[in-house]
Amino acid sequence: MKTAVVWFRRDLRLHHNPALTAAARAADRVVPVFVWAPHEEAPWAPGAASRWWLHHSLAALGRSLDRLGAPLVIRAGESATVLSQLARQTGADTVYWNRLYEPAVRARDRVVEDALQRVGIGVETFNAALLVEPHTMANAQGEPYRMFTPFWRAAGQRIWEQEPEAAPRKLLAAAASSDGLDSLGLLPKIRWDRVMEATWRPGEAGALATLDTFCDEALSGYARQRDFPGERGTSRLSPHLHFGEIAPVQIVARLAALQARGVGGAGAETFLKELGWREFAHYLLWHFPHTAEAPLDARFEKFPWRKPAPGELRAWQRGRTGLPIVDAGLRELWATGWMHNRVRMVVASLLTKNLLLPWQEGARWYWDTLVDADLANNTLGWQWTAGCGADAAPFFRIFNPVLQSKKFDPRGAYLRRWLPELNDLPDEALHQPRPGAIIDLAASRARALEAFSKIKN
Repeated sequence: MKTAVVWFRRDLRLHHNPALTAAARAADRVVPVFVWAPHEEAPWAPGAASRWWLHHSLAALGRSLDRLGAPLVIRAGESATVLSQLARQTGADTVYWNRLYEPAVRARDRVVEDALQRVGIGVETFNAALLVEPHTMANAQGEPYRMFTPFWRAAGQRIWEQEPEAAPRKLLAAAASSDGLDSLGLLPKIRWDRVMEATWRPGEAGALATLDTFCDEALSGYARQRDFPGERGTSRLSPHLHFGEIAPVQIVARLAALQARGVGGAGAETFLKELGWREFAHYLLWHFPHTAEAPLDARFEKFPWRKPAPGELRAWQRGRTGLPIVDAGLRELWATGWMHNRVRMVVASLLTKNLLLPWQEGARWYWDTLVDADLANNTLGWQWTAGCGADAAPFFRIFNPVLQSKKFDPRGAYLRRWLPELNDLPDEALHQPRPGAIIDLAASRARALEAFSKIKN
């Protein structure tokens, strides 16, 4: 009987999983495996919040695979070694996996493929994570796009070319030993995750339910409501997309079906564009892998970043800056592992523009605390806000947290939820800096503009 190994990574689903589908068609027996090798993703091994999500997502995937008849094999170690041993033990002649796009992972995958092929084991890889793979697009000069609009225009009809595939109905397993999920030590020893546990439902079923809720309750108003953190106006699909519990192809197919019925309107168009930004983030990281650590705009290599004063960075991390919208966002992040996107930009602007602290400090904090920590998205977001990345504004934009708060949380629903100590204040007083705020907004804005003037030309 022909046996195939399917290497699960960040594609923790059964529906539209090309590697799993191909293996099930080509082989009589399938061995699904997850290999825990965080050192192979250094320096961006999964952070604490990501590990929490991963534990629960793997548990959900394991239950789904059990029902199909092929239990998930979990092992820790060097990926190349684990996969080679598993193929020999089960008699598999091919390993199937879906491609990833971060620099360290790409390098690791090349090593794994070479190692397997040297011992006579075949490799088949597929696209499961993106609508358009980064290496398939370039501008008229054959260079990578640096601006979103021409990139997304070029993607054009290609985003509609794929059709989601159904999940296998049954799998025949080959006997293989497995480590227990708990042996990976992904969950925190101190239970800081209780709010996260009440907030999220990791796994494919949770992803599909989240998409249903979004389409039913928020899609039609998404174009406007997505900027208001006090409303349930966003999809909250980002962690599900990062861990591959749902594919963008599935979301696009749902949007297309709704639009065919005249449902969604501007909300669907706006949400599709947000998926486009996710594509653009992976595109940029593929073509400019240094940007995970260094600015895309080379001028910023000489930007006069400050060293934080004692306790300054800690105050920002824990939401104790005295700027209400900033503190609310960072406390939401600490409690739930997530932060509203509008607030993410305001929080990041305060760090990089008002405090003049390096964007890499913020990127590392988000990486450890976000359940949707994604290297491509994290890099694009922080570089965009700092002004040193792709598609940055032609001017040095500095978000004013007071004005942003008044505009997008006018009645303070978001502030009152995450800063209960302000509940007794009237609406008009909610948004103002609190006594003892760590930064003066006007003076720090002037300082930031002066710093930018030193590198502008």
